[in-house]
Amino acid sequence: MTFHQELLAATEAERNSLISIPIVTQALSGQATREQYLAFLQEAFHHVRHTVPLLMSCGSKLPTRLEWLRVLVGEYIKDEMGHQEWVLDDIAAAGGDRAKAAASEPSVPTEVMVAYAYDTIARRNPVSFFGMVLVLEGTSVALATRAADVMEKSLDLPRSAFSYLRSHGDLDIEHVAFFIDLINQLDDPSDRAAVVYAARRFYRLYGDIFRDIAARHDAKLEALA
Repeated sequence: MTFHQELLAATEAERNSLISIPIVTQALSGQATREQYLAFLQEAFHHVRHTVPLLMSCGSKLPTRLEWLRVLVGEYIKDEMGHQEWVLDDIAAAGGDRAKAAASEPSVPTEVMVAYAYDTIARRNPVSFFGMVLVLEGTSVALATRAADVMEKSLDLPRSAFSYLRSHGDLDIEHVAFFIDLINQLDDPSDRAAVVYAARRFYRLYGDIFRDIAARHDAKLEALA
């Protein structure tokens, strides 16, 4: 069994918990609202814009024994540049205010997830960051294209409103293959344990973002009732 397979097995319960969150299942069944989708995109902007800085932080703190990984992190940085702009483009295409979203503050769960990512790189082990990559990109490949197809129809939005989701869906398989190859080269038990530990926590932290979006949406509906 490869380390990537071990990682998936070790985090199966947390992954299942994330994908069973009601707002996630609603999106996959065509029951999400445009406001919920826009809220998701706004939070995505706030964590996606930290991807490159987090990769830089990770790369700068890797020990000499992981010099090979620092090289791969450099390649990752090139691939991730500017992705936050895709999210803002989607917001505009979905009828949202691009400038307002860019100037907004993240929700508490989003800010906590990003803060934990920086913290775990600095305080625990820099390879912990790849636990976050597993959650955000691994989950996206499994769900993103399906969610985009369903919401495009149910919300009657243009295809251009789903570039971020689709870029992290089936079209991102090559990117995920790169990640799997990278992960499988980690052979130190402490590095592997750090990735598993972080992935479990990122599943919970990422799930909290969806739970918060749902809670805010429900609160608005109650206020209007």
